Amino acid sequence: MPISSILTVTVPVTDQERALAFYTGVLGFEVRTDNPFPMGRWLTVAPKGAETSLLLAAWFPDMRPIGGLVVAAPDLDALAARLAEHEVAFEGPDPQPWGRQLLFHDPFGNGFVVSQA
Repeated sequence: MPISSILTVTVPVTDQERALAFYTGVLGFEVRTDNPFPMGRWLTVAPKGAETSLLLAAWFPDMRPIGGLVVAAPDLDALAARLAEHEVAFEGPDPQPWGRQLLFHDPFGNGFVVSQA
C-alpha cells in the first residue's frame, strides 16, 4: 500500500520552551500536542488548518538542523514585517521563476523557504 500522507516532520531544537515561543509567538503556529514522553516532551506545532505538524524534538543532541523546509504564506510582505519585528534575520521576499519566496532560520538553525501561497 502506498504512503498516503506526511503526518509529522521532526525538527531538532535544544530548548523546547524557546522553540514553542518562536513557533507560536513569531510564526503563529498552534500547539497540536504537548504531552510527557519517555525522553522528555512530545511537542508538536502546525499552522492552523495544516495537516502536517512539526515535532519540536530536544532528545536528538547529535541531529543537525534541517534545511529546506518549504512552507507557504499568503502574504510574504506581512511575514517579513513580523520576522523583522521579532528580530529574525531573513532574505527576501524575492521574485523567483516559480514565484516569490522568503528565507529564514529558526533559533536552532533549521532553514525555511516560504513561498507565496
